[in-house]
This record gives sequence, C-alpha cells and structure tokens, in this order.
Amino acid sequence: MTTSMPALSGYPRADGRKGIRNIVVVAYTVECAHHVARLIVNAFPGQEVHLIGFPGCYPNDYADKMMRRLITHPNVGAALIVSLGCESFNRVGLEEEAAAADRPVHTITIQNNSGTRTSVADGVEWVRWALESLAPQRRVPMAPHELVVATICGGSDSTSGITANPAVGVAFDQLVAAGAACIFEETGELVGCEFHMKRRAATPELGDAIVACVDKAARYYTVLGHGSFAPGNADGGLTTQEEKSLGAYAKSGASPISGILKPGDQPAGGGLYLLDVVPDGEVRFGFPNISDNAEIVELIACGAHLTLFTTGRGSVVGSAISPVIKVCANPATYERLSEDMDVNAGRILTGAASLQEVGGEIVDLVARVANGEKSCSEALGHQEFILTYKQFEAAAGPGCFPLKAA
Repeated sequence: MTTSMPALSGYPRADGRKGIRNIVVVAYTVECAHHVARLIVNAFPGQEVHLIGFPGCYPNDYADKMMRRLITHPNVGAALIVSLGCESFNRVGLEEEAAAADRPVHTITIQNNSGTRTSVADGVEWVRWALESLAPQRRVPMAPHELVVATICGGSDSTSGITANPAVGVAFDQLVAAGAACIFEETGELVGCEFHMKRRAATPELGDAIVACVDKAARYYTVLGHGSFAPGNADGGLTTQEEKSLGAYAKSGASPISGILKPGDQPAGGGLYLLDVVPDGEVRFGFPNISDNAEIVELIACGAHLTLFTTGRGSVVGSAISPVIKVCANPATYERLSEDMDVNAGRILTGAASLQEVGGEIVDLVARVANGEKSCSEALGHQEFILTYKQFEAAAGPGCFPLKAA
C-alpha cells in the first residue's frame, strides 16, 4: 500500500541524499577542545551553527563511527573540526571523511594555533566563510522515500501509551506507506514485546534476531540491577515495566519491520527499522544511554532528518543537527508547557480529536518541518548533544538487514 504526503524539499548532497537543514557543525574531538569550540559557536547566535563533539581522549570504534556519520549527515552543509592536538581521536580521518562527502571542512589544532584566542578567532572567520558559501544553495524537490524519521519517548506517564505513542504509530504507518524510512528504538523498553515484533518481521531470520536483540537488553538490565523505569514514570501513573513497554511499542505502528540497525547504520531504503541501542559484549558501560539525547544522537547517526519525541510528563530538549518535534501525551502537561510542545495528542484523551486525526497532524507537521518550518525546540534554541563510549559488533547478521533494491 502507498499513500501520499505533502510535497517535500531538501538540500542536495554529493552522495545522493538530501538534507532538510543546511547547518555548519563545529565538532570538538576531545573535552579539552570543548570550550574553544563553544566560543566559536557562541559567535553566531540564532544562526545555523551547531556544536557537537566527543569528550574522550581515547575513542573507540563506536565513537569514531558516530562522529563520521554525524559530520556527513545530510542536514550538515559544512564542518569545522576543533582539536587540542595530543588526543588520540583520529581528526585526520574525520576531516578526510567530510572531504570525501564533498563537505567544506577545516581543522583547527589548538596546540599548533597559538592557543585559545587565536583558535577562536580563526574558527569564527572560517565559520563565517562557510555560512556565506552555503547561503546561495537552494532547496530542490525531495521524494518521500528520501526522508528518514525517527521516534523516541521521554518523560512517559500513564497517558503516553494511549495518546502520543499510538498517534506516532499512526503517523509512522502513513510515512512508511509513502515510502519513508522510519526508525524506532529503546529495546530496553520493549521487553515483553519481542514476540509481537517477531510476527511483524519481514523474514523469519529477522524475527529471531529481534527476539535476541530484546533478550540482550533484558540481560543487560538484569546485570545492572535496574530496568528502564524511572521514578518520574511511577509518579506519572505507570505501574510496571511491562505497561511502559507496551506504550513504547505503540510508537512503531503496525507496518512490517524491515530490519535492525545499530548506531550509525543507514537504512537500506524505505520501511520500518528497529535501532538496537544496547551495547554488545560484556556489560561495562553502566547505563545503555545516560539521557534521551544520547539516543537521539544515535538516531541522527542513522540518518534521521528529524525525531518525533513523545512525552507525558514533559521534556524541553531538542538536538543539534536534526530537529525534534514534541508530541505531548498529557493535556495538563501541554497546558503547562505549550511553548515547548508541537502537537497536543492529549486531545485524544479529552475526546477533542481522534487517534487518526492526530496521526495525520503529525505527518503534516513532519512535512512542514522538513520544508524549513522550525519546531518549538528549534525556535527556542535547543541544540542538546551528548556522545559517550559504547561497544557494538560490526554487523547484526545477514538476516537482520534487507539488501538494497537493484
């Protein structure tokens, strides 16, 4: 089945993808360069200059892959890399990755550039040049199958699973039917739903891999001695992990599941994908993700142009690189935090709107934001970003990812 959606437009990239934003990223490669990078970004208030970075001196394969995917994201038009100079992060490889993707790129090494003041001045000069270089670029038509949409929930309460989450599920079904790639995740919050997902898998092998993926998450939390259930969830009326899982699962809609991704993997085409965010191997990194924004960053690294963020208790975060659209589940929360919320799914609870109507509104808003309209978090200047250490195996297995169409 196919369905139509509003016309889209984006900025063409050399690799054939299109971006819905045309930003300059300033990327630091160690915490020691964070302050200098932030001062450079602060020189461009209200402009499309975003700060990202990795704090560790010693990167691992995960962190390196994530940074490479992020600076070549289709929403990124140019990249400035800020290095201290003695960290182990492969800044040369990062610059080569951006150059190979036909992005204007420049590296400032603070130790070789006379320190803070000179590095900030040189960075500001380069970013100003990059903005001027990007300014003449114009949008071109963008097909629905070129769009990647992600979803996450944060600050869930007892209304999340009956309003915002299933409304996003309705939107996902419409987007998938139109040809878009849609990504859902939070395997630690899908415990108990694995066999429901198995029945929706495109192949039997994928179904088995989904079960194994959720089993891994369950083992991970068992070793840590906690589940993905916060005090705020209980305060909001959720009673069990299973109840929260069923609500989180509703965001995926009812479309067949096309494959499993790991952070930084790109969808092979349109369809619904599950992102495995729980590290592989020995449990060693503490929490699988220390905040919602860590998962948003992983979704962006998979190519997500924007993220649908459902919340019952309320969350105000946005993200660097890709816009965040807030879908509020609770009508009382929407009333308190209306300036931070994009969609009032709580109207479903009061009878003012149906699930299908709110799902359609979300699809319409996705198109408007993709075409340049700012989401609430964007308009308020939210550009949160966090990247930490993780460990993943190189591939999820041959049954987990469909081949690209010939």
